[in-house]
Amino acid sequence: MEHLPAKRSEATRRFHQNDAYEEDDKVKQLDECSYLYLVMQDCVAVTNRNWKECQPEVEALKQCFERRKRNGGA
Repeated sequence: MEHLPAKRSEATRRFHQNDAYEEDDKVKQLDECSYLYLVMQDCVAVTNRNWKECQPEVEALKQCFERRKRNGGA
């Protein structure tokens, strides 16, 4: 069994360093928010789909989408 990283940031670096540009077209379309989406996805996986544990990641993604919308990127 693989040892899980102690911090979510370590998991993110290991699993998704540049995956936003290698994976799904929909993730690529998120532009500057794609990395935050992948961080949130990792959190959900690491916490066994416990969304309460991932609220900081969800909030960061939400703020990114709001900034993008304000700047005309959506």
